[in-house]
Amino acid sequence: MSARRIALLGAESTGKTQLARELATHFQARGLRVALVAEVLREWCARAGRTPRPEEQLPIAQEQERRVDAAAAAHEVVIADTTALMVAVYSGMLFADGTLHLFALQRQRGYQATLVTGLDLPWVADGLQRDGPHVRQPVDQLVRAALQRAGVDFQVVYGRDAARLASALAALASLGFAGRSAARAEPDASRPWAWNCDKCSDPECEHKLFSRLV
Repeated sequence: MSARRIALLGAESTGKTQLARELATHFQARGLRVALVAEVLREWCARAGRTPRPEEQLPIAQEQERRVDAAAAAHEVVIADTTALMVAVYSGMLFADGTLHLFALQRQRGYQATLVTGLDLPWVADGLQRDGPHVRQPVDQLVRAALQRAGVDFQVVYGRDAARLASALAALASLGFAGRSAARAEPDASRPWAWNCDKCSDPECEHKLFSRLV
């Protein structure tokens, strides 16, 4: 049976990489063969020391998904620390180029779970590819809008440290991502897994709701 694929999407400095590692550790401890696929765009920027040009964006997105496919061939669960969709979003912002979106959204539909990391974490510079805190909200909105237009269900993850992991696991548990037997179960079609707030594209609204819970 093919691997279950978990996608982590979100703006800069929202904890995608840390959460991906924690999820991998969690499912490995439950006896599953887990692969963690790192962000190719970050790797590319570190190697080249610059932002990719327009013609370099599609190969990066394709390589991201190629690695996911390769990992899925040998594992039960694949956790993607971002997908081609993030490359498409950043490419569209920088170059007003939407040609990647068709490829990226077609690929995104192949993930059994899509988690979007919320903006409740403080922005932290990393000296590599982060543009600044002012970029986070536009990116967040573009990611959500793309997923909604494509009909891809997603869940927003909030919280710090252990609370963020717990939020992600609660979302995944609703799809049967719990252990070896659950990982082989099919999603329950009677329970659509989506962010249901009618203002889901308004992160400020979410921040107010979230702040009342902590």
